[in-house]
Amino acid sequence: MYYVVYGLFWLISLLPLRVLYLLSDLTYVILYYFIKYRRDVVASNLEIVFPEKTPEEKKKIARKYYRNLTDTFIETIKMISASEKTLKKRFTANWEVLVDLEATDRPIQVHLGHNFNWEWGNAVLPYYIHYKILAVYMPIANKIFERLFLHLRQRTGTKMIRATKMAEDFLPYRNTKYLLGLVADQNPGHPSNSIWFNFFGKPTPFVKGPAKNAILYNTSVVFAFIHKPKRGYYEGVFTVAEKSPAHLTEAELTGRFVKYLEGVIRQYPDMWLWSHRRWKWEWKEEYGAVNGQSTTSENT
Repeated sequence: MYYVVYGLFWLISLLPLRVLYLLSDLTYVILYYFIKYRRDVVASNLEIVFPEKTPEEKKKIARKYYRNLTDTFIETIKMISASEKTLKKRFTANWEVLVDLEATDRPIQVHLGHNFNWEWGNAVLPYYIHYKILAVYMPIANKIFERLFLHLRQRTGTKMIRATKMAEDFLPYRNTKYLLGLVADQNPGHPSNSIWFNFFGKPTPFVKGPAKNAILYNTSVVFAFIHKPKRGYYEGVFTVAEKSPAHLTEAELTGRFVKYLEGVIRQYPDMWLWSHRRWKWEWKEEYGAVNGQSTTSENT
């Protein structure tokens, strides 16, 4: 069955992007107006982040978000047959920030949010960086799509690290020159073992892993986001957050990212994954203080 699915997507990927975007437009209409995929989650999230905006302004952000969501799905299919030249043309970035850090021989961590189009960014990165590229991901339950996405995400050289088995998968690379990419606004599996911040004014748990790993290995930390100058074209922006974070606490480093992420979302609101249930956990007193105070649970 995997080869049937792969073959179908491969044939679709051969279509020009201008045709694929017509499919994206149709998918958007179905997803937004008929299926109404997670529209309640999107509306709730937008209300938390932008209470000052009018209902029409929030609907406009939501509609643009769904268009970016369907575009990303179609663009991911296009990756199956897209050439190196095509990917480099359509995803650019200030790669020199990472190249300069490579010269220090220190490992690098890149922290970003659920920001479109991370799939193209992951595919292009190995063309510019000599370090081994590692990317943490959450395995997909469907075995066919898990295999398909692993193929797409690793075909240009990236090595995928399972979030559920991170210590095991990361072990062979810990003493090498690597760049580790992490989606640092991932929902924690256990809110009692998190660092809590007021994220857009609402207590929100953040995973400890990204900061913990960077501090443990004194890894240079880079914050990143992606924006979309026009349809079919993306630009990644890298900013050095801390070259040597060993002197920081997990709360301090995570707090910097929280502040950074809020700014990115305010600037490019339609580029964030609004259907992600970021505020599904409610803060409880036993979790400890908010705004960077780690909970009393042991680190995992």
